Amino acid sequence: MASLLEQLKTMTVVVADTGDMNSMKQFKPRDATTNPSLIAAAALMPDYKQLVDDALIYAKKEAKGDNAAAVKVAIDRLSVEFGLKILQIVPGRVSTEVDARLSFDTEASIAKGRALIAQYAAANIGKERVLIKLATTWEGIRAAEVLEKEGIHCNMTLLFGMHQAVAAAEAGATLISPFVGRILDWYKKDTGTASYPQAEDPGVLSVTKIYNYYKTHGHKTEVMGASFRNIGEIIELAGCDLLTISPQLLGELEKTEATLVKKLDATKASDSPKIVVDEKAFREMHEKDRMAKDKLAEGIDGFTKAIVSLEKQLTERLAQL
Repeated sequence: MASLLEQLKTMTVVVADTGDMNSMKQFKPRDATTNPSLIAAAALMPDYKQLVDDALIYAKKEAKGDNAAAVKVAIDRLSVEFGLKILQIVPGRVSTEVDARLSFDTEASIAKGRALIAQYAAANIGKERVLIKLATTWEGIRAAEVLEKEGIHCNMTLLFGMHQAVAAAEAGATLISPFVGRILDWYKKDTGTASYPQAEDPGVLSVTKIYNYYKTHGHKTEVMGASFRNIGEIIELAGCDLLTISPQLLGELEKTEATLVKKLDATKASDSPKIVVDEKAFREMHEKDRMAKDKLAEGIDGFTKAIVSLEKQLTERLAQL
């Protein structure tokens, strides 16, 4: 019998959720996603010491010897350096994230997205192979709308609520990444429930609802479930457009032999009423959705701390060069 991973690849695009190139070579995903936490973790690995140094040397030259400015430049450069290496392994796309500290600044997010794409272009990588990751704030969604019109594809991350999903699709985002496991975390803490049956996992139900809504209303935006806590969540979302999975869970899927049933199917999407989400409705819905409000704020804070930590790492390394 084929492994769960082999079967999953026949019905869903499998994406590696890691900055570790060795894992990508092992599991052979089509695409890969990174975020500040993953880049910071990978930057500490001995295998990527030269990559870090190359980014710092490039940044110091760009900043004309100003070390503080060089570290800022190096953050973006390191993300792109990892992206370029990843694209030598995966046949599809890499997602590169905009600084989480810009999550509520539309113009700065647009500028950062353009700058990242320009660095890829300088390395002869076309726009079709890069997804710019933006937090799914109202401001981030508006930035995606502008970038998409310029042919820059966007992956909306830190997505927890239907209002975020609908607004992102209406803005023409290429991809959304609803965070399955973090939704589960919130409900477990809020309700005191120790565990949920696989099919009743709140994160699974949220992604299923979004997927069905998109297919019912003809949205071209793809759904990529993310942030999984166990393979049960992945099994319940088999058939989703894409799933981005950590190396640990990819390993479990590869070692497990069982029949995998396609749970999500565009041709069988359950009907759902049309939702209109302008800015006023978005903000009202966000205030009422305690889970989405809590997890979005927590996610932005977590990614911001990861960037600050990475800046500290790079500052220390720059001093040694």
